[in-house]
Amino acid sequence: MATVLVTGFDPFGGETVNPAYEAVKLLPGEIAGARIVKQEIPTEFTRSAVAIEQALEREHPDIVISVGQAGGRSTLTVEQVAINLAEARIPDNDGEQLFDTPLRTDGDTAYFATVPVKAMVGNVRAHNLPAFVSYTAGTYVCNSVMYNMLYLLDRRFPGIRGGFIHVPFAPQQVVGKPNGTPCMPLHDMAKALEYAIEAAVKNEDSATAIAMGGDPLGERPCRTPAASAVHAAAGRAVGC
Repeated sequence: MATVLVTGFDPFGGETVNPAYEAVKLLPGEIAGARIVKQEIPTEFTRSAVAIEQALEREHPDIVISVGQAGGRSTLTVEQVAINLAEARIPDNDGEQLFDTPLRTDGDTAYFATVPVKAMVGNVRAHNLPAFVSYTAGTYVCNSVMYNMLYLLDRRFPGIRGGFIHVPFAPQQVVGKPNGTPCMPLHDMAKALEYAIEAAVKNEDSATAIAMGGDPLGERPCRTPAASAVHAAAGRAVGC
């Protein structure tokens, strides 16, 4: 039986919950015949990279998918690329705030996801839930985890495929935020993650995916005007 390691972050930036791991916890124990291993990781530059490496050593999964919060986005977004840069607008949960810092001095400028990104987005849409391909994982801890994961897969764990998925705010997080700030129910997030993982297990080549209804799978404007204002005011504070 194949194994899929799925990680989600703990709360950060003053939030009391992180929908990333809350949605991960709702996943079934098996998807498309693959065993699902769930793990919470810290929203910290240093410790999150260590946690990913230790989990890879312990589980030896076939696929690893990390999930993070991107408050201000309205849909699930599957990330295509991570860059070798940390530029933190707020401190992480350990108080570390990196500026213009490479994540790995011996790493490539960027690493691309090795899961079938377009097939994952297509399968979520096929089940009537919104999803897009994203070409920016940010420069905070989410990008750091994706980059460090793909670096490790390239250098130490060949044969393991990896990727990253962002989810929106949960409904309880937008109480008190500007009118129109987007959110998604945790149940919908969990089902979207399940369909994305199903596609990752069943497909290896994202080039086989075809956009539904003729629409591009790439990221489209998925923030309301109010949410865009929140995101602009907070920088990258609402996303990991």
